[in-house]
Amino acid sequence: MTAPRIDADTLRRLPKAVLHDHLDGGLRPATVVELAAEVGHTLPTTDPDALAAWYYDAANSGDLVRYIATFEHTLAVMQNREGLLRTTEEYVLDLASDGVVYAEVRYAPELMLNGGLTLNEVVETVQEGLAAGMAKAAAAGAPVRVGTLLCGMRMFDRVGEAAELAVAYRDAGVVGFDIAGAEDGFPPADHLAAFEHLRRESVPFTIHAGEAHGLPSIHQALQVCGAQRIGHGVRITEDIVDGKLGRLAGWVRDRRVALEMCPTSNLQTGAATSIAEHPITALKDLGFRVTLNTDNRLVSGTTMTREMSLLVEQAGWTLEDLRTVTVNAVKSAFIPFDERKALIEDVVLPGYAAAL
Repeated sequence: MTAPRIDADTLRRLPKAVLHDHLDGGLRPATVVELAAEVGHTLPTTDPDALAAWYYDAANSGDLVRYIATFEHTLAVMQNREGLLRTTEEYVLDLASDGVVYAEVRYAPELMLNGGLTLNEVVETVQEGLAAGMAKAAAAGAPVRVGTLLCGMRMFDRVGEAAELAVAYRDAGVVGFDIAGAEDGFPPADHLAAFEHLRRESVPFTIHAGEAHGLPSIHQALQVCGAQRIGHGVRITEDIVDGKLGRLAGWVRDRRVALEMCPTSNLQTGAATSIAEHPITALKDLGFRVTLNTDNRLVSGTTMTREMSLLVEQAGWTLEDLRTVTVNAVKSAFIPFDERKALIEDVVLPGYAAAL
């Protein structure tokens, strides 16, 4: 199935929104090389192009645990103030150059403490870098709004601390919370106390679920922990037979629970077999609130423009489909309603109207 080709320039200009993108998975290869030399960290290669290729190849294992292991080298250069400021500012500028107008960036502060920074200093430094990037992007005529999701690592014991940070910094750029890391063997309900605390404090959260582990992880994330969105969620299709939705799938669709879907990343971790058959298309057609995301731009060798292009070329998506998932993402963003409404009406819809 193919649709009329949408040219690359049109795709690049389209306003985009990304809800699922990891800070430590989106560094520039050249920056990793430079910062690694400064801190004395050994990389697989010091050639930026070769390093980008190494990341992509290493992540194509079909195994989520091995995929996650590739972050050793990016995290190594994000342990001090200078590294965090540079990588976060560049992160924003790269989004802006890709046509992204709204983004939520997620990261785990506990993974950035080896250089002597405290948890609070990590959060404040990242926010400073993001603010610098947003100011430069706006000055260049490509404004982008970036909110922060703080992550707790589900296989460690500091999830509660990360949740406390999200509460403490919710008026300073942090818009929500997530748990990340290996899904299988580390169910969301292990951290129920943290999620109950976030609910009491009115802090929204998403949960990685339904990627490496199936329906039970999605059920726990929603019905036990109370997540407002699901990170990935591709395996919700296991509750759909011949177009008939089971109770959990029906809940997800009917309550408009956003699914943060990441096609290229899902191919790399073995959660999907091809772009053409990725569940995002079938779920879109069934009326689920699917959103399109990059997950990790360096590790997956991708951008939002590339993800859109793949769906257009290999799954028959149209400009209307791309507009739908973009609007879905902004509707489900963890920012106030009036700000979401303004983004849709003043930025997203006019941008697509110009393209259509």
